[in-house]
This record gives sequence, structure tokens and C-alpha cells, in this order.
Amino acid sequence: MEKRGIGKTIWISAGEASGDMHGALLLAALRERGVASGLGGMRFTGMGGPAMEAAGFDKAFDIGELSLMGLTEVLAHLPRILGLMRRMYRRMRVERPAAVVCIDSPDFNFFVVRMARRLGIPVFYYICPQVWAWRTGRVNFLREKVERVLCILPFEKPFLARHGLEADYVGHPLTDQIPLAELDAMSPEPGRVLILPGSRRKEIGSLYDEFIAAARLMREARPELTFAVVRAPGVARETLAAHLPDDFPVELLEPEARYREMRRAEAIIAASGTVTLETALVGTPTVVAYRLSPMTFAVGRMIVDVPFISLPNLILGEEVFPELLQEDACARVVAERTLAMLEPERGRAVRGSLARLRELVGEPGAPERAASIILERLRGAASGA
Repeated sequence: MEKRGIGKTIWISAGEASGDMHGALLLAALRERGVASGLGGMRFTGMGGPAMEAAGFDKAFDIGELSLMGLTEVLAHLPRILGLMRRMYRRMRVERPAAVVCIDSPDFNFFVVRMARRLGIPVFYYICPQVWAWRTGRVNFLREKVERVLCILPFEKPFLARHGLEADYVGHPLTDQIPLAELDAMSPEPGRVLILPGSRRKEIGSLYDEFIAAARLMREARPELTFAVVRAPGVARETLAAHLPDDFPVELLEPEARYREMRRAEAIIAASGTVTLETALVGTPTVVAYRLSPMTFAVGRMIVDVPFISLPNLILGEEVFPELLQEDACARVVAERTLAMLEPERGRAVRGSLARLRELVGEPGAPERAASIILERLRGAASGA
């Protein structure tokens, strides 16, 4: 690749709401580290969402274009995705950023990696794809195409090393994003249950009504319980409000309140995803639900090689959060498991395990460490080191 100065434009590619949040923190850290290194006026563009935009991102593409989940769902939208990729390649060719930073979402971002490499642009992968869970052969792709892989889970770096890929462990950015000290001073409200239906259209469509029906069953068993739903960033308020019952109150809360509401709750019902690690770090017992199309789930059972689907359980090595898959992700079972989590003895045991998880995840500072590695590598490339 031709030697050149670092340049001041970095392309960030986030494919979903959690990546948008992580991207916003990384963007701020890159800007701060850039100013400290004499690179003031850095510009950030690519694909992102509201959090990155609020942090000063010059959004060229919106993550709403990728609100998909699962094999069959992606195939159904393939023409639209291919059109997006063509537009993105043309834009990247015009922008010629100094680097591309991909955040998770490998089914999409691996195409972004290929585009960048075709244009001779170095790529950094922040938040390593879950190659430890399935399609381990993707490690070869990362080793060949990516300048540096930045891991956020403690077991990822040794796993990659066993497969011949040297990576950096920077810690988990959620420890920076969540105001843990403030939340630790709060006490849960007895009998309060929080519902987190997810950010993808498919998971909202398959799980949200079951969660509301579970709340109804729980209210019948324990009339004193109170319920609230937190809207994920990028999800229209009207989408969630249309499913709320008329015969008992369920609060509908905005994304900005989510961490305080997680801590305020005595138990949480959540769609599987990064949000389960958020609830674990906050310290609230959570029931995790997961549904895919039958074909996608059948394929997944054959190729996924992990004992759990939620990150807290994977990190702890045991099923601390109940995991309800496919037909078990129904109102009756969700209600039963959540009521069990509200039992005092069970709740205390779960919270004890979650305190141990915090120690395993590590200290804050992940975005700053990631930003330093990216800028140092770019400076080394520019100087020919």
C-alpha cells in the first residue's frame, strides 16, 4: 500500500443499535486522542445511528437500513442490501478515509472489510465477531484482511491466539457507558419488572407480544407487580405503544432512562443481545428470550458451538440468566421464570454472580485503549515503521 500521512477522515461502520453506542464512545476517544497527537479536526463518517450522530458523526448511511436478523431474513432482503453495498463502495471511494473501523455485525461488515481492502484502506475490527461461537474459519479472514482486531471479552484474545491471530484485549466499552457508581447507590423497587423487547424489527415482532402477555399472567399471580417497557434507540414509540394493554398500566420509557430503569427494576425480561450484558453489569436478574425463524434456528443448532446464547452466561460459564429459546420463549414460560427470579433467595444468588462478572469484564477505558491502538498503528504506517 502506498505510504501517506495519517489523514483526518476515519470511516466507522456500525450495523445495529449496540454498535452505534460503542461507535459513539470510540469516536469521542479517537477525537480526544487525535487532538492530543496534533490531529485536531478529525472527521468521522460511514454508517451509524443517533448516538454516533450526537457525538459528531457525519452520517453517510443509517443503521436502520440493516434492521435484519438471521439467515432467511437477510436472504429476503438481499437485493436491497446489495444496492446499499454499491452505494457504500462509491462513497468510500470518494472519501478515501485514512482507516475503516468495523464494529461487530460481521455478516455486513465483512463486505465493508473487502471494499476497504480493495481500495487499499487499512481496516480495524473493534468488537471482535463471535468467531469463537461458530464459523471459526472466519479467523483466517480476519488474519488476512484486518490490520488489527480489538477484543472486548476476556476469553477472545487467547481463543484467537490459538488460531494464529494476534489481537488486543481492550476491555468492554459498556463499563464506560454505564454510570455504575451512580447506579450502585440505587436500590431496586420491589415488584417492578422491566421489559426490553429489543431493537430489531424481527425480534420485536416475535417476542414483544409474548412479553406483554407474560406481564399479564404475572399480574394475575401477583397484582402488586408493576411493569415498564424501555424503547430501544431507533425503534418508533408508536410501534411499542400499539401493543400495550388497556386493562392494566405499562409505562413506556425512553432510551435515555434505560440504565436507571434497569437498576430500578427487581427483574428484567429481555430479548437476547448486548442488552443482557448491560443488565448484568447493572446487577439486575434477567430472563433472556431468543427466537429466530425455524430454518435459521435449525441451521444455527448445527453450526453454533457454545453452551449459552447470552454473554453474561458465557463469561461466567454457567446459566445465571435463564435462557428461553424458540417455543420456550412464550408468555407462560417467561412469566414462570421471571416470577422465580423475583423470589428473594434466587435474586440474591443471581446478584452475587453478577458482582463476580464485573470483576471478569475489567476496568473502564476500552474506547480510549482502542483509539490509542488505532492511531498508533496509523502513525506507524505513515512513517513506514
